Amino acid sequence: MKQSGWRRRSVMAAIAWLMTVSTSAMVAQQASLQRLDLVTVQGVVHDSNGNLVGDAVVRLKQENVVAGQTKTDATGAFVFSALRTGSYLINAEKSGLRSRDAAVNVSSREDQQKVDLVLEDPGLAHLDSRTASSSSIENMTFADKPNFAISGVTDWTAVGGHGSDSSLRTSEALASETLTLKSVGPEHSAAGGDASEANRHREAGELAEKSGDPLAAIHEYERAVRLDPSEQNYFEWGSELLLHRAVWEAQEVFHKGAEAYPKSARMLTGLGAALFASARYDEAALRLCDASDLNPADPEPYVFMGKIQMAAPNTLACVEQKLARFVREQPGNALANYFYAMAILKRQQQSENKQSVQEAERLLTKAVTIDGKRGDAYLQLGILSASERKFGKAINFYTKAIAANPQLDEAHYRLGVAYDRVGEAVKAKREFQLHDEIKKQQAEAIERQRREVKQFLVVLPEQPAHPPTP
Repeated sequence: MKQSGWRRRSVMAAIAWLMTVSTSAMVAQQASLQRLDLVTVQGVVHDSNGNLVGDAVVRLKQENVVAGQTKTDATGAFVFSALRTGSYLINAEKSGLRSRDAAVNVSSREDQQKVDLVLEDPGLAHLDSRTASSSSIENMTFADKPNFAISGVTDWTAVGGHGSDSSLRTSEALASETLTLKSVGPEHSAAGGDASEANRHREAGELAEKSGDPLAAIHEYERAVRLDPSEQNYFEWGSELLLHRAVWEAQEVFHKGAEAYPKSARMLTGLGAALFASARYDEAALRLCDASDLNPADPEPYVFMGKIQMAAPNTLACVEQKLARFVREQPGNALANYFYAMAILKRQQQSENKQSVQEAERLLTKAVTIDGKRGDAYLQLGILSASERKFGKAINFYTKAIAANPQLDEAHYRLGVAYDRVGEAVKAKREFQLHDEIKKQQAEAIERQRREVKQFLVVLPEQPAHPPTP
């Protein structure tokens, strides 16, 4: 009997071992399958004389969103690995010199792409039409084109059809929010400006936009600036361009407006939003920081910089410091505490510091204490708890996040993960299903909104029309 019992236990152990091996093999097989579509893109950067350039910044974009950033080594070489198959744009920049965008299309792991980038003076006339258009604002004419967000589009100049692209979604949100920025100082008109006639054109532009005719609106705003280059007229013109995705042209208008009205915080904020829309993240941050310096008590520039900090692929200079000031200026502002905490946590991705994480947790706790409807802050508290394997605590925070904002899809997903960790499989499955449903609904809503917004097509004198700018 003892021998029979021993054999039984041996058989059971063998079966358990086989199940473990089988499960491990299945996991490994799934991981292998998931890696099948990962590809590598590499290349070199050199100047117009053929000299290899080290320490150049190389950016990789897909669907007009930055998908990666790196620097060249001493031999001018760079590499992007573990990329999904698809179409990309790559460019390089150093010391004021910039390469043209190089298009790369990789369809399989065997399709290894090598890219040769040449740094040139961006002011040269032979550069792409977007740069040329931004230097020709005085002669710009506009036509409109529906902003079709088509899945699987290969034309890189299209806006893209992926509602989950964080940078693109943030850019679109900031474009809409720019329209609501208020002037906090006296408005002035240039000497000799015809203010009454300009006001008539500006009001006609506002009416045309509301009635769904942005082409007429942009012409009216441009006429208003020609007649009276006031702060308001410049701002309205730039905001209309940005709203309809003419981001390079919006940058030029906001830049001219900021030169004419250097004390206008909203002009600098609009410029920051336009720079962010073209993936010039560091420049965008600097302009927003400048805007916050004009009136440290004004929350709007801080809100913009907090959002771009979260969406940008890297930490941004000056932003964390300014958000710390935002908290000092308005310690009872839940959003100030939240954005400063997020800036700290983003820095921790590069070099983790336990005290900094604790400070971020304190700020997030303060944010939800001030405003119990800050679901995003509850979500981050849950993420911090889960990182310490405190899944019960994480579940509590995720549940509060969902109560504050039932459409917070990430909270549903992470709640599902937490339930799975504590063995609540049924609850986990339900949260995963809710996450998928919400993501689908949100993506459909974003696509509907994009189809309702027309995107300007910029036509330059004596040049063929080029596709809409990203």
